[in-house]
Amino acid sequence: MKLQAALDTLTLEECLTLLEETRGSIDIAEVGTPFVIEEGMKPVRVFKEKFPEIEVLADVKIMDAGEYEADKCFEAGADICTVLGVSNNATIEGVVKSARRHGKKVMVDMIEVPDLAERAKEIDAMGVDYICVHTAFDVQKTGKDPLDELRVLNRVIKNARPAVAGGVKLNTIDAIVDEGAEIIVVGGFICNAADRAATAKELKKHLKQEGGTE
Repeated sequence: MKLQAALDTLTLEECLTLLEETRGSIDIAEVGTPFVIEEGMKPVRVFKEKFPEIEVLADVKIMDAGEYEADKCFEAGADICTVLGVSNNATIEGVVKSARRHGKKVMVDMIEVPDLAERAKEIDAMGVDYICVHTAFDVQKTGKDPLDELRVLNRVIKNARPAVAGGVKLNTIDAIVDEGAEIIVVGGFICNAADRAATAKELKKHLKQEGGTE
């Protein structure tokens, strides 16, 4: 299991400080969509240069021009880029083609997919690496969490690895770990913590490591 830090609203310098503080706990540094809008691919390049041991995910949420846009992410140094599950199959297939050419990975974000089970089965057959259930930021205030969707995902996928994002905290992470997810994405709970190093370390302790131990 891997812990992914979603870095959305901090400045580049603040993110570098956070990644230094949490070094050894964070497996994947996500350049979040708001961050991409603000800074483009610069954070991807800088994170990869400063923290070569950490995987970098560009959360670009590709919706069109899949191969072309994925190429830009991977050329900047991203290890993983995201494409929306509601995209046309040709778009997702283009992202996969780019990833294979660059030796990188694809995560499909299932945010607002109407029929999760059916669409996940379709996407699972396209050769993507990760399929991520995602409770939107704008609906997290309703108390909804992604656990139920993770259960649906795990029932239907056979090839891709599951990932989960959206309001994950210490009081919800154990249930997610028990259900099983290759990547667990945490944003504000780390970024807004009084002690970010301790928080990330504690979250990491709850994840199952290779060999089945925690």
